[in-house]
Amino acid sequence: MTTEIEKGRLGPTFDSFLEEEGIAEETREIAVKRVIAWQLAQTMTEQKINKAEMARRLHTSRAQLDRLLDPDNDSVTLGVLARAAKAVGRSIKLELA
Repeated sequence: MTTEIEKGRLGPTFDSFLEEEGIAEETREIAVKRVIAWQLAQTMTEQKINKAEMARRLHTSRAQLDRLLDPDNDSVTLGVLARAAKAVGRSIKLELA
C-alpha cells in the first residue's frame, strides 16, 4: 500500500501560525536581535577585533559588550546596536514593511 503526498501546501505557513498564536511580532524582534548579534560577532572575528578592543571602541565595559552580543538579551537599544555597527565599519538598515 502506497500513500502519495499531494504536492503543494500541506497546511498554514509558519508566519500564519505565529500570527494565530499572537507571537509573530515578538518572534520577529527576537530573530532580528539574534541576527544582528551574530553579524556583529562574525564581523569582529573577520576583522580580528577582540572583545576588549570592541568594548574600548564603544566606550563601554566587556560585561556590557557581552550583553550586546548575547542573542537572548532583548534589552539592547537600537542606538547601542547602531554604535556597535559603526565601531566595525558597518551600519544598520531599517525599513518599514
